[in-house]
Amino acid sequence: MRGLSTDERATVERCADAPMLDQVRAWAAVNSGSRNLDGLAAIAEILREEFAALGPAELRDPAPVETMAADGSLEPLAHGRNLHLRVRPEAPVQLLFTGHMDTVFGADHPFQQVFWREEGVLGGPGVADMKGGIAVMLAALKAVEASPLAERLGYAVVINSDEEVGSPGSAGLIAEAARGKKAAFTYEPAALPDGTLAGARPGSGNFSIFLEGRSAHAGRNPEEGRNAILAAADLALRLAAARRDGLSVNPARIDGGGPNNVVPDRATLRVNMRPRTAELQAVAEAALREAVAAIEAAHEVRAHVHGGFARPPKPLNRPAERLFQLVRRCGADLGQDIGWKASGGVCDGNNIAACGVPVVDTMGVRGGAIHSSEEFLIVESLLERAQLSALAIMRLAQGEDL
Repeated sequence: MRGLSTDERATVERCADAPMLDQVRAWAAVNSGSRNLDGLAAIAEILREEFAALGPAELRDPAPVETMAADGSLEPLAHGRNLHLRVRPEAPVQLLFTGHMDTVFGADHPFQQVFWREEGVLGGPGVADMKGGIAVMLAALKAVEASPLAERLGYAVVINSDEEVGSPGSAGLIAEAARGKKAAFTYEPAALPDGTLAGARPGSGNFSIFLEGRSAHAGRNPEEGRNAILAAADLALRLAAARRDGLSVNPARIDGGGPNNVVPDRATLRVNMRPRTAELQAVAEAALREAVAAIEAAHEVRAHVHGGFARPPKPLNRPAERLFQLVRRCGADLGQDIGWKASGGVCDGNNIAACGVPVVDTMGVRGGAIHSSEEFLIVESLLERAQLSALAIMRLAQGEDL
């Protein structure tokens, strides 16, 4: 370590006392897939008790969410509660820290066990994404709380239950918590196992388009039918044709159809669109409108569109660049080489940046193979990243400008 004040050195050294590995192993043993409400309730209560060491922690109900079923009907979709706490909201420096308790592994997924892949490398569901990150966040904040600088620092913590499905029930809470904050850290795992951070991110929009045609006998009078499956396939091709540099379009699924001797009158197309900029998001929205209108005219069907851009694009603007540079300098003082690169993935960092708050959203552990049964955590990175966070928080509390 170099260039650290006495208080900074004491703070980063305190991170070594945190039981991060034990926490990750215990937390990852609790299945908390995004749709496993019982598992989410269990891990939420565990985390509420852990974070209560920082201040009053509460579990907030999610906002109401609707989803489109295969038949085009809208029905409620339940999500878990979200952890929220506020510490010293009157302090001069206000920060936001976010993470997610949910994983992509449902209760029926075969990947459930936490185990050693090799010495120093822990495998298990969510060990990197992101129960390891939550442990890092908690260790860093506890270390800073014991510092004389703590009184200068106020912050909010949000750990949501639905990040892996786009944060539909928690986006409002995140926006509320981001209000008035100088900067934010989100504890997604590093973009690469070497610790590289994710910089710019595209936006992401998920859409379900229900197409209503007219049924008819496939042999006797097919000309009187209006084939919704054919319309959905045509729509998928038209939307795919909107792809361009900086805008990806992925038609992902068509639901519908029936017996071979009936012209299908209902179909639902699911599609994801990822624009790199706000301008390209507008292009994507226009392409969707135009394609839907063209399909309605060409196939004489009615279309009902559900969904939107839950994740706005996250460009790397000047305040964000300055925050990255602060983190890089902190890494250098700790002997860590910190770089960053653009990512094709999205996360709650997109939503925070859209609130006008600079954010580094990969402050979590080093690991890899996330969203697969090969997921792993490099254990030594728990202390590395906790110390990196603690030092960056200390320097923000001391008034480093962004």
